[in-house]
Order: sequence, then C-alpha cells, then structure tokens
Amino acid sequence: MGNPGSPDAELGRARAGRWWVRGRRVASIERSARFIDDVGFALLFPAPRTVVPSLWEAVAGEDEEPFGSGMGTNEQRVWTWKDELPRRGLAWYGAYLGGRGTFLSPELLNALYPAAGDPSDHLTLDLSPAAHEIADAIAAEPLPSATLRSLIGDRGRYQRAITELQRNLLVTTAGVHESASGWPAALIALTCRQFEVGGSADHALAAGRFLDTMLATTPGELARAFRWPVARARARLDELVGADQAAVDGSRYVCR
Repeated sequence: MGNPGSPDAELGRARAGRWWVRGRRVASIERSARFIDDVGFALLFPAPRTVVPSLWEAVAGEDEEPFGSGMGTNEQRVWTWKDELPRRGLAWYGAYLGGRGTFLSPELLNALYPAAGDPSDHLTLDLSPAAHEIADAIAAEPLPSATLRSLIGDRGRYQRAITELQRNLLVTTAGVHESASGWPAALIALTCRQFEVGGSADHALAAGRFLDTMLATTPGELARAFRWPVARARARLDELVGADQAAVDGSRYVCR
C-alpha cells in the first residue's frame, strides 16, 4: 500500500466518496438510477485496469468480491438492474468503458451519441455487415439475444457485432425474454428507441462530466474512455481550464 498521505492516496479517498463507495449503500433500482445520474458513467463490476465507478461497489462496498459465495442478494440485484435500468429508460447499458459492461446516464449518453437518433443511424457509421444486419433486425422492436445469434449464424461473429454496436452506443439491453429452459435471454434494442438521443452531441459537456466524476484525469485517460483522439481530449480539458472549471497539476487536469 502507498503512503496514506500521498496525493494518490488522497485522490483514492476522494474518489471513494465521489463514487458512493462509502456511506449508505445502494439497495433499490431507484437509488441505483440516482447513483448513475450522479456519476454519469459506471461499470457493472469493478475492473483492475479501468479505474472508474462501479455499481457493484456502490451496492456492496469496496471490500466485497462479486460472486465470492455464488449468486447472493447483491449479485442478484445488480444482475437484474443491468437489464431493468435501460428497459425503464433510467440508464443505458452495454460494453463501453474498456470493453466492459457499462452504465451511462441519459444526459451523458445524449452528449456522446454519434448520430441523428433514427433507426437508420447505423447506416451512417462504418460497421461490419453483421452489425448492420442486427441493427436492421431490431429496427421495429427489441429481439432476444438468442434470436439475433441465430440470425447471424455464428456465435463469435455475433458477439463481435453486438460489441461493435454497443461501442458505438447504437444498441442497449431492454429487459429480458424468458425462455422455457435455461437463463433468460437479454432483449436487445436500438438505443434511439429507449432514450431521447440524436443530433445534440456535446463533447464539452461529456469531458466536464468525466472530470467531475474522476476528480483528476489526463488527456489519455479521457481519450481511452470515450474513444476520442488524444488531441480532442486535451482540447476539451483545456477548454475546462479556460472556463475555470479545471486546473493543471503536473500531467493531470484536476476538477475545481
């Protein structure tokens, strides 16, 4: 462990408070939605190489490992909420930050959404044929992931395509489809059918929300999070400095 009085240790403590790791636990879907609205973005479960908020830690605290004793109460909660939050339009969910399951608040989703907000949005982006095929298939209504896998015909090709669509924020989950046997299948929906998005991307707002939650960041961290060129990330952070919303501390930009 590092020096408890070091800047990194102080940042860790500040982030624990900002990320709802300490204090009253999240125990309802309504409070989980308030958590995501507050932080803007969060992983479903924490990841060692992606240091950002996670819903799991807001629910269980920083010391409990997920699935350490199987599917307990906390695991059941977050596993259900990952489908129910987007179904209700409370938070977007998909593979985004670091390629892992991620929630975005409706505000941040709208600021990052890359197209006009129409079922044909996928046609404006450079996507694989399988990704276009999935987007066409769910244009009218959500479909179970099992149905879409059968449509594509190859599990690996399907997984690459759905990840591609999620990485571009074009699809999300929308509840589950109960099957006669086995696990329920997630329903996959177009993001523009579940949320008010399109034509109003605001990268300045997105950068400001990212810094407000991270408390301190670098252009490289911001660029990796939102898949921006580093030059764009640095320019957005410099704008925050110019607006007196951030300051430069060595290699980091810190929230004022």
